[in-house]
Amino acid sequence: MDTKDQPKRAHAPLFSRSPRRAPRRTLRVLLAAGAAAFTLTAGLATPLNPAPQEAKAADGGKKVLTVALAQSVDSLSPFLAQRLVSTSIHRMMYEYLTNYDPKDNHAVPGFATEWKPSADKLTWTYTIRSDSKWSDGKQATAADAAFTFNKMMTDEGAATSNGSFVSNFKKVTAPSATKLVIELKKPQATMAALDVPIVPEHIWKNVKDFSKFNNDKTFPIVGNGPFVLTDYKVDQYVKLKANKDFWRGAPKFDEVVFKTYKDQDAAVAALRKGEVSFVAGSPALTPAQAASLKGEPNIKVNEGPGRRFFALATNPGAQTKDGKKFGNGNKALLDQKVRQALFLSIDRKTIVDKVFQGHAVEGEGYIPPRFGDYFWKPSGSQALGYDPDKAGKLLDEAGYKMKDSERVGKDGKPLNLRILCHATDPNDKAIGKYLKEWWGKLGIGLKVDCLDDVSVPWYAGEYDLAFDGWSVNPDPDFVLGIHTCAALPVKAKESAQTDNFICDKTYDDLYKKQLAEYDTAKRADIVKQMESWLYDSGYMNVIAYPNAVEAYRTDQIKSIQTMPTASGNIYGQDGYWSWWSAVPADGKSDSKGGGGGGSGSTGVIIGIVAAVVVLGGGGLFLARRRRTSADDRE
Repeated sequence: MDTKDQPKRAHAPLFSRSPRRAPRRTLRVLLAAGAAAFTLTAGLATPLNPAPQEAKAADGGKKVLTVALAQSVDSLSPFLAQRLVSTSIHRMMYEYLTNYDPKDNHAVPGFATEWKPSADKLTWTYTIRSDSKWSDGKQATAADAAFTFNKMMTDEGAATSNGSFVSNFKKVTAPSATKLVIELKKPQATMAALDVPIVPEHIWKNVKDFSKFNNDKTFPIVGNGPFVLTDYKVDQYVKLKANKDFWRGAPKFDEVVFKTYKDQDAAVAALRKGEVSFVAGSPALTPAQAASLKGEPNIKVNEGPGRRFFALATNPGAQTKDGKKFGNGNKALLDQKVRQALFLSIDRKTIVDKVFQGHAVEGEGYIPPRFGDYFWKPSGSQALGYDPDKAGKLLDEAGYKMKDSERVGKDGKPLNLRILCHATDPNDKAIGKYLKEWWGKLGIGLKVDCLDDVSVPWYAGEYDLAFDGWSVNPDPDFVLGIHTCAALPVKAKESAQTDNFICDKTYDDLYKKQLAEYDTAKRADIVKQMESWLYDSGYMNVIAYPNAVEAYRTDQIKSIQTMPTASGNIYGQDGYWSWWSAVPADGKSDSKGGGGGGSGSTGVIIGIVAAVVVLGGGGLFLARRRRTSADDRE
């Protein structure tokens, strides 16, 4: 699926739970066991300092930044959204308790100015800022955060996208307007990485059914982020205006518009004509598209290591939380030997070379290499490399013998499979052709179902395999949690946190263990054990880690923050830094073209305020966090 690209989804299949989510980062995530809080130094005007200088439009008119996307919004409700585009928009609309430093991903103040645990780490106290207001003028307080978390703890609908963050919460209270207290059942290492949009209680308390309310009926939508959503048309556009009263400082563009294109080539053509300012792709530009834009006057191609992974997800048998089976996944895939045989017949190098044309890294573990602390790769004897002969032997052992060029089961039926494909993603289609060829040589039939919206059959469990991907966050908890039994749907065919219905006690036990571990190295080791289990199971096969490839017009955007600052991405960040920081160009054309030409992240805003680590209580607490996504989150 796709990106919470929040995790969240990338199905969102490209959810942020992006299903499709997304990979990225070699950045470290430090979660320590101390009782410290973070503060920021005062100083220069930078992404972390609330006093950016105003940029002025050459014509004195409204400054609009238009982003072309090949993905539709799944929901404007932060409780339901999973696609990367949706969760990216929510980061612009609402504040989270904490944010990620755009330079290196460590936790920095957001709605909370500081946070610290009790000695036993079971009670966390957050100081909520007093200078944040909702866009309707009302003060944003700790009561809004308490309402958000309590609603997720007590309402299944409100827990749809981000419920894993609060499953370990015992009690949440707001003793005062600036004090939020969260009591835990067990220690939880993600308390500085709660990627949950805080909503205004006075607006959301009137919602009767959180599972159906899409937050798309009344505009402008009340929020306290750097932008206010003012208009939305399904599969057409989302419009957001700058929040001039945002505590960190007003954005420099007056308006940001996310425009939906069904065809990615059309989005690229719009950029070339100057009809849009930025194009992100689905979620990245193809190599051919990127190559066609390089050297073009006033266009800059930006490329960096991605936070997404591109994978095949295998249907393990869709089921509800109470064990009720549904869907029509092929029962042959319940056999681990069959799943591993499929993956042994995928030539990752060919896919990276021919489809991604070098703009990706061959897939290994579940967490992308961009996140160095959690990156895992299989040992030599464990690795499922390209080995069609071994794949054939595994199929023989599983009872699927070759007969008249077809694999036939003991029931005499040929082994034919279906794979869900995103119609807007050219990579899905190209890889689908390769799989049809490779698996055909093994005697396996394959039907590639390319749909505009894969979420319908996905949630219904009516698929055998699917192209999947999530945007991974600095803290990997979200993308790990979507494979737990707790993430399964309450009712058949309903949306839920689960990616593809995985439910296993061994994996669940490891998940709970990593969540309670504050020691960074020990936690990373547990996470790698989870990745090893996922790899061996054959339920998730990571094919590649695609680079983030995107482009923008330098005659419309003078500078924009990448994340991380050194060779990072612009779209789908773990924060709102890109759109908040973007400076309008003066309108003069660049005769040399490309805004300096080439790919990379030159010309971006650099300058970051250092975070001061405060010592206290039990020691040092340095939190670097996650997210995608879906993808997201995407």
